[in-house]
Parts: sequence; structure tokens; C-alpha cells
Amino acid sequence: MKLLEGITVVDFSQFLSGPSASLRLADFGARVIKIEKTGTGDICRQLYVSEIEVANESTLFHTINRNKESFSANLKDERDKHQVLELIKKADVVMHNFRPGVMDRLGFSYEKVQKLNPEIIYAGISGYGEEGEWKDLPGQDLLLQSLSGLPYLNGESTKLPTPMGISVVDILAGTHLAQGILAALVKRDATGQGSLVQVSMLESALEFQFEVFTTFLNDGEELPERSEKNHAHSYIAAPYGVYETTDGFLALAMGSIPKLAELLSCSPLLKYDNPKNWFKQRDAIKKILADHLKNQKTSYWLNILEPADIWCAKVLNIEELTVEEGYKVLEMEMTVNTSKGQQIKTTRCPVRINGMKLNSERGAPFLGEHNDAIVVEFGLKN
Repeated sequence: MKLLEGITVVDFSQFLSGPSASLRLADFGARVIKIEKTGTGDICRQLYVSEIEVANESTLFHTINRNKESFSANLKDERDKHQVLELIKKADVVMHNFRPGVMDRLGFSYEKVQKLNPEIIYAGISGYGEEGEWKDLPGQDLLLQSLSGLPYLNGESTKLPTPMGISVVDILAGTHLAQGILAALVKRDATGQGSLVQVSMLESALEFQFEVFTTFLNDGEELPERSEKNHAHSYIAAPYGVYETTDGFLALAMGSIPKLAELLSCSPLLKYDNPKNWFKQRDAIKKILADHLKNQKTSYWLNILEPADIWCAKVLNIEELTVEEGYKVLEMEMTVNTSKGQQIKTTRCPVRINGMKLNSERGAPFLGEHNDAIVVEFGLKN
């Protein structure tokens, strides 16, 4: 029996943040029914990140909505709205990622849903919270990264702030929402009471930076300083960073500068023998290291550093990663199948339960694919 078997989730969310949360619930065994707009569906169906398509739809949609069902409805039509409300009566979780007030205007406010189903877990993601002057701004990942300070932490101090190259805030918010829903389900089992679970993308992005924020708030509110050379973390001393070699790149984590000087035969580093100065003088240290390391291949340096227990690693792109044995042994790839026979290779859920990987071969639904079956099964009245 899967962990969430018997749990039904009615999911109004679109794009990435909400669907990433319901994807994890589906991985754990929950039944996820997507409520999609008749005719167009989840906007993510047409959000292309490459030229690859699945039946004229985005692979991104089919990746993040695997193992779900689709119920299409016009929420401005009273007949369709009534059917969805009847479905909610029999659900365990209702979730969305609309801007504040949208669910209320559609007729699915927390108060109304909770009255219909007192034990419901009602969960929502907003961009910036329910209050304040930002609450109606678009909750888009790059914008949230930018406002939260994340890009300021990336890249050398002489260069532009650098956003992360993935939709990190979307996925963080989805992760936090899934955690909140799971905690609320535990509470419901113990007390019989439902809960309202709320997450904002901004709060998720801020909590993601707890290490930096805590230092800032307790250090006279001084801004973190990025390195001029080989930057990787604003609060960590040299040698922490990524360095070019003759055939690639080498990552160095925390370590002793004198020990590195000896191992690498880099005598200019020997004068930096006081650990208290490795932060203040990190740019000078990193420049020496950068000039020295670019004279040999990555494997040459790894063969010296790894036996000495220096924390280091080669820097890989995805293509290079996938041929590594350390990647292959994880078996992170799986193939899912749509009901029309298309196949998509994607990543599996990273969680294992009792040693078992949570694989699923069921692909994402096509728009409205499950309407007839859901109407019959749940006895939805016209």
C-alpha cells in the first residue's frame, strides 16, 4: 500500500509551483484530479522549454503532471461549478496557486469549501502573501528570485547579479506546500479537523536563504560580499569556489590554504598561514589558485587532492553527469507513458520508502481525459 493511498486531491493549480506539490503527493500514492479550463487547460500545456512536444503539448507539462487525472470545467458555468463542488465534498485536499482573491471570485473560497467539507485540507500558493502592496504582483519565478535577493548572491562582485538557472522558487514553494499538506493530514487523522495551508513564493525564497539572512540579521545588517574571483558563497573564505583547469573546471570547498600550497606545489600560497585572514584576503588567494590550477587537467588535481581528503569535485554538465557511474547507480531516470502511447523519459521521485524507489509509468493526462469516468464514479450531478 502506498503512503497516501485513499487520499484524493482536487488540484486547481497551474504552471510549476502548485503542480510540483501535487506531483509529490501523487508520487506518494495520492489520487490527484486536475481541474482544468475547458478548451485550453493548464497554461503550462503550451509553455515550451524546448522544441520537443508530446501530442502538440509541452514536455514540461507532461513531466510535472504525470500520474494525475484531468477534469475539464468552465468554472463560470453553474453546471460545471456545481460538479466541481460535488467533487470537493468527497476530496481530502483542495489546492491552488492563484493570486489572492481569485478562488473567492470563482466561488471556491476557503470558507465555502470548508463549510461543504469540514475535514478538508485547503492549500494555496501565492506569490507574495495575502497582504501588502505586492500581493497582486505576478508570482513568476525570475521576478521572485530578483525581489528575494537570490541573484545578488550569485556571480562575482564585479558582474551582474545572476539568477539561478532553474525555476527554483516555484519548486521550493511546491515543496513547502506539500510539506504543509502532509502535516495537516497527520493532524486531521489525529483530530478530525481540516486545515488551511498557505505558502508564498517570496517566503519560500527567503527561508531558502536562512543561512545568509541569519548572518545578516545578527551581523549589524551588513550585506554579504561576493568574491571578485571564483565566487561561490558570500560568507565562506578561500578556497571555496570553482576554478578553471586545462580541460574543464574544479570545485574546491572549505580547506587549509597551507595544506593546499603543499599538495599543489603552489609556493605563493604559503604566506597565507593564518586562517583568520582567509576570508579578508580571499580574492588574492583565489587569484593565485586560479592561475595555478589552469595549468593541469582536472583529473590531475583530483588525483592529488582526493587521496589527501581535500573536499573537491569535478564540475559537470548534464551530459557529462549522465555517463558517470555515480549517477547511473541512482537509477534516477524513468519512462512514463501517456494514454495515447507517447513515451517520455524523465526523473523519478527522489524519495525512497523502505528502500523502494517510487516509480510510476503513468504519464500526464490529456485535457478532460477523465471527465466521464469521474462523473460516473463520484456521482456528480448535472
